[in-house]
Amino acid sequence: MLRFLTAGESHGKALVAILEGVPSGLLIDFDAITFELRRRQGGYGRGRRMAIESDRAEALSGIRHGLTTGAPIALQIPNKDWENWQKTMYSEHEQPADATGADRPTVTRPRPGHADLAGVVKYGHDDIRNVLERASARETAARVAVGAIARQLLRRLGTDIVSHVVSIGSVAVADPLALTYDDVRAIQPDAPLHCADAAVEQRMIAEIDAARDAGDTMGGSFEVIAHEVPAGLGSYVQWDRKLDGRLAQAMMSIPAIKAVGIGRGPAVASLPGSRIHDEILPPSPPSGRTVGVRRPTNNAGGLEGGVTNGEDLRVTGYMKPIATLMKPLRSVDLTTMLESPAAVERSDVCAVPAAAVVGEAMVAIVLADAAMEKFGADSVDEIVANWQAFSARTSARFKL
Repeated sequence: MLRFLTAGESHGKALVAILEGVPSGLLIDFDAITFELRRRQGGYGRGRRMAIESDRAEALSGIRHGLTTGAPIALQIPNKDWENWQKTMYSEHEQPADATGADRPTVTRPRPGHADLAGVVKYGHDDIRNVLERASARETAARVAVGAIARQLLRRLGTDIVSHVVSIGSVAVADPLALTYDDVRAIQPDAPLHCADAAVEQRMIAEIDAARDAGDTMGGSFEVIAHEVPAGLGSYVQWDRKLDGRLAQAMMSIPAIKAVGIGRGPAVASLPGSRIHDEILPPSPPSGRTVGVRRPTNNAGGLEGGVTNGEDLRVTGYMKPIATLMKPLRSVDLTTMLESPAAVERSDVCAVPAAAVVGEAMVAIVLADAAMEKFGADSVDEIVANWQAFSARTSARFKL
């Protein structure tokens, strides 16, 4: 079982993650972890915080001489902005004499759409900062670091994961499922929004610029594609083993994600079965695929009955606009209960490309967990051998 926990606040000293269940013998590429963290910080529409932080994860345990040991892996990502927040975010009962930065006032005006109000009600806080610091999407940096390790495990099984931005506001790619894994893999790393259609991307940028000029924010959607996913991951025998349910929960846990679609997604509700269900045909010409049949379409997004079927896994996340507006919405000051504009924290105009990177990480974590469930052993070599044996047996079933 692969599982992880994170800790840390947006403006605290550091973020921490503990990842348990990684088998021994996995060679860890730390540059690849840093690369994923930097991808998360990119994308058109991001705020000033991205210019301050340059995230890098330090391994504290579970990795020796570059190889995983089988023990829990502890990762730490320092917050470079900590020096400006020590007087606000110190842990001690009394403020340390050498604390630096500004001593910021109590936050009492909750932002509509954020965890602010619900958080103070649940935990009984007087200062909303106790909520917003942990509820911040800054926490997702730790998830991306964990996901980068999960990706490295999946690569040993031949699986690769990519993503692309599908929509920003009202501007959208015409048919995301018409884009193949190769199309998305070919997107240039410096593409402002990581959209596969350059003309649509320019219209998306204009949408973000208009929101910025209006003191507003903009949401959108992104699709994660997992390529060469082993067939047979997940299960239909119990509700909590269905892989589509596990993926949906993981994606919905990303801040600001309000809906998830698999394959054709919500459109399956408006079309007849003859146009939705993916026909199963003999291979033409014979292929080297493990599941030796041909599927002319992939509306199911690589999942049938909660189990991977050998097609590309395709998951879409739908992100609401960020809750911090430079022209704040109406709220209430909780100390006076009088109407007041919502608090303003440093924020982005649009973070959909960053959410896509987090989405990749969450998909990688869920798939790695499912792969461990299917092929699990204590060392990477054993897992690869189990996967290869399963693939050979399955492929033999489809031979003419």
